[in-house]
This record gives sequence, structure tokens and C-alpha cells, in this order.
Amino acid sequence: MAGADGDDSLYPIAVLIDELRNEDVQLRLNSIKKLSTIALALGVERTRTELLPFLTDTIYDEDEVLLALAEQLGNFTMLVGGPEYVHCLLPPLESLATVEETVVRDKAVESLRKISQEHSPVDLEVHFEPLVKRLASGDWFTSRTSACGLFSVCYPRVSSTVKAEIRQHFRTLCSDDTPMVRRAAASKLGEFAKVLELDYVKSDIISLFTALASDEQDSVRLLAVEACVSIATLLPQEDLESLVMPTLRQAAEDKSWRVRYMVADKFSELQKAVGPEITKNDLVPAFQNLLKDCEAEVRAAAANKVKEFCENLPEENREQIIMTHILPCVKELVSDTNQHVKSALASVIMGLSTILGKDNTIEHLLPLFLAQLKDECPEVRLNIISNLDCVNEVIGIRQLSQSLLPAIVELAEDAKWRVRLAIIEYMPLLAGQLGVEFFDEKLNTLCMAWLIDHVYAIREAATCNLMKLVEKFGAEWAQNTIVPKVLGMANDPNYLHRMTTLFCINALSEACGQDITTKQMLPVVLKMSNDQVANVRFNVAKSLQKIGPVLDSNALQTEVKPVLEKLATDTDMDVKYFAQEAISEMLFVVSS
Repeated sequence: MAGADGDDSLYPIAVLIDELRNEDVQLRLNSIKKLSTIALALGVERTRTELLPFLTDTIYDEDEVLLALAEQLGNFTMLVGGPEYVHCLLPPLESLATVEETVVRDKAVESLRKISQEHSPVDLEVHFEPLVKRLASGDWFTSRTSACGLFSVCYPRVSSTVKAEIRQHFRTLCSDDTPMVRRAAASKLGEFAKVLELDYVKSDIISLFTALASDEQDSVRLLAVEACVSIATLLPQEDLESLVMPTLRQAAEDKSWRVRYMVADKFSELQKAVGPEITKNDLVPAFQNLLKDCEAEVRAAAANKVKEFCENLPEENREQIIMTHILPCVKELVSDTNQHVKSALASVIMGLSTILGKDNTIEHLLPLFLAQLKDECPEVRLNIISNLDCVNEVIGIRQLSQSLLPAIVELAEDAKWRVRLAIIEYMPLLAGQLGVEFFDEKLNTLCMAWLIDHVYAIREAATCNLMKLVEKFGAEWAQNTIVPKVLGMANDPNYLHRMTTLFCINALSEACGQDITTKQMLPVVLKMSNDQVANVRFNVAKSLQKIGPVLDSNALQTEVKPVLEKLATDTDMDVKYFAQEAISEMLFVVSS
């Protein structure tokens, strides 16, 4: 009996071993994902003495199995007996941190960082820190790259002797022969700097930062730019000029566009980190150069930051800096040869109007907005239209209508239907920004003209647009301005336009409510049931089905039901089908 018990207790590990040796990857993956269940069945002691050694010895598998294992082990602390035994998880994770596949290594490092917090300071020095040293001095670059991500988590909690060793190891990795290792060190430089004492930031980190920022590989140099933000926030203002700025100036003019791109991308963060004085003297000229860069990607990244950069300039001379140094560059970008640059600029340029005020906006910015509204790239135009509200706040509706509205009207009548479609989609937004009176005066006729456009997609979008406008301006507005025009199209000689009337009624009935639908729209729909064109008649059936829920039961019984019954006996198959569908949907009892 005791033997049977023994067999029972071995069962989970035996099954796991079998599954992990199975040829089917999916089966192996599933067994790894069940590891916590197996560990629970084994208990903490056998998990430590049998399961973990077994896992450590058998780490030769497909990457997805190893990835799952690395992730599982990060949540294993309680399954090995809690924090005092957490160091038992280090051997398998150490092996995983040296494999060839990057995602597996990264996940192992993530799990190691997680369980490092659960080590006591003593265990950290006895077990964890030696692991970091082994990885840092490993023969393969894979283990050395993994070590870079572990220094910052153990540094704050170890003795000063061990701290000195950790700093030495990090220094060594920053000048490693393999670019991949230097890249990993550069990517963790800012994080490591944050846990160091200020004196060591000045004595150690700055020299490493300078060296990495001058590395022969641009992929290392650009990561040093990221670290620059963290380092600059740690240093007192008086040290920035001598310790950080020479390297940053060099990065902003780097021969590789990727490094310059990174400077442009991080510009707002750099600006906040170095403060107003350095921004004025150093970053303004650097920003000008990035806006004029020969590479479109760099110009686009810088253009994206224009509004943010201007907002964060010191208030006392903000306007003067923008007008003298930034605006001339912005004017050039408006007619850039690259559409991504123009589009990036168009998404933020409107924000300058709130910073520069009414007079400057009218004199300097409006001509730029106008040029962008007429740009051949649709994205540029739409970025301008979707941000009109902030200009409206600054210069007022009249000024806006005189300058920008003619350009919008021009686009609304563009020969390319996709351009017209784009403007329609922005009409509710525009209407909300410009208000009902202005809309009626300037844009209403456009919206009605789209309903009879020769492209179906435009007619469909125009119908949807009307519904959104009614939701915005209300049923009374619809009754006075929209409904009469829509119903007038029911007598149009072109059957496509007559059908548009029906589509509009479908879209507007709910927003307009029962009274308008019953008194004004329903009679027109019912009259159209006698239309010569079958397509119109079956759309009448569909419309009656759609507006049915808005109507009262009296109208349904006395007006709608007889018409649907008549359509259900139509000579056209489709008309019959849709009429019968409407009848069954509306739960009428059709008399036999």
C-alpha cells in the first residue's frame, strides 16, 4: 500500500516528464503552462528538490516553450516556499537568460527583476548578485546583454563593496566588444543612473554616457540620447552645461539620421529636463536645425513637437522666440516635399494660434492654414479641419469664415469623390465648431447638394451626415431647414434621388421624433408606394419597416398596414419579399 502511495506522489512529475519529452510542441507548451498546478500537487519541498532541477537540466526546447517557462517562473515564489527560498528559482532563470532567442531572454530578465524584490538583502548578495556577475562575465554576448537589465534592481539594496563591483561590471559592459551588449548597456544607462548616488552619476555615468554617445554604431548612439533625458533630470542645473550639453549638441548634429530622429522624438522631454535657460541658448537653434533636416523622418518627428516645444518655452520671451526662430522654419515645412512631414505639422500647427494670440494668428498663421487646406494630401487637409475649433476660439467665427471657409467649400465640390467624402465626414464636427446660424448661412446648401451627388458613397455619407446634424441642432431645426428639402426630392425625375429621400427619412425619423415623422414624412413614403420603379417601391417597404417603431399604433394600423398589404401582392418579386418581411417584422396579422 505504501508503495502505491509512493507511485501516486511521483505521478505528476512522471506525467510532466513524459509531456515535456513529447514530440508535439503544443503538448509540451501546455504542460509548461500547467507548471503551477504540478508544483502545487508536488508541494514546496519536492518542487525545490525535483521539479526545478529537472527544469534547469532540460532547457533545450522550442522558443515558445522556453518563453512560457520564463514567464511561469516569475510567479513561482510561493510555490517554492516563499521569499526565503526564492533563490531556488535562480538556476533555471539564469539558463533562460542566456539562450539565443531575444524574447525568451527578455522574459527571463523580467522574471528575475520581479523575484529580485522578494530576496532579502542578505540573499541578494549571496545568491542574486553572483548570478548577475556570472551573466556579466559570460562568454556569450547573450548572457552579457541580460546582465545589463539586472544591475539597477540589486544596486540599491547591497553593501558599498558590492555596489563598487556592480558599477565596475556595468562600466565593462558599456565598452564591450559586441555592439549588442553596448546597445543593451546604453538602453539601461538612464535606469541605472537613477539608482546611483549623485557623485557616482557625475564620476561614472557621465563618462559612460559620453562614450556611448560617440559609439561607432548608430544603434548605440541613439539609445544614449534616451538616457540623456534621465541623466539630465538627475543633475543640478549648474552641472548640465558642462556634463550633458556637449554630448547632446553632438547628437543633434549626428551623421546618422536615426540619432537625430531620436533627439527630435525626445525633444520635449529634453527641454523639460534642461530647463529654460539652456533651452533658449541651445535647444532653440538645435530645434531649428531639426526642422530643416535633410531627412524627412527627422523633419516629421520635429514637426510633431512644434506645439509642445513652443508651449514649454519661457513665457517672458516665448512670442519673440517663436516669431523670430520657429515660425520661419514652420513656413518652409508647410510646402515640404514629403507628405508625412506636412501631415505631422498640420496635426499640431493650429495649437500655435492659442500661444501667439489673435493678431499674429490672422497675420502669420492663417495664410499657412489656408495653404494646408488646399494641400493635395488629404491627411493634411483633414488634420487642419479637425483642429479648427482652437483657431475659432482665438480669432472668432467671422474672421475664420472669410479666410478658411472658401477653401472648405472648394474641397466640398472637388472633382475627386474621395475628397468630397472626407469633407462630408468632417461636416458634423465643423457644424459643432461654427454653430447653427453660420452653418445655415454657409454650409447647408452644400449638405443638400451632396444628397444628389452622382456617386452612391457620397449620397450615403450625406444621409448619415444629416442624421448627425439633426442630433446636434435638434428636431425643430430639422423641421424648418432639412425636412422640407428632403421631402421635395420625392418628386425628382431621377429615381436615385427619389430613393435618397427614403434613405434620409430612415436616418432622420428617430432624431426627428414621432410628430414630424407621422405628419410630414409618412405621407410622402406612402405616396411613393405607387412609384413606377420597383427599386423605389421595395425601398418604401424597407422604410416603413424602419420608421415603424417611431409611429403610433393608429398610424400603423390605418395607414401603413394597407400599403404594405398592397405591396405584398406586387408584380415584382423583390417588392413582394420586402413587403412581407416588413409585415412579419411589425407583427401584423395579414388577412388571408
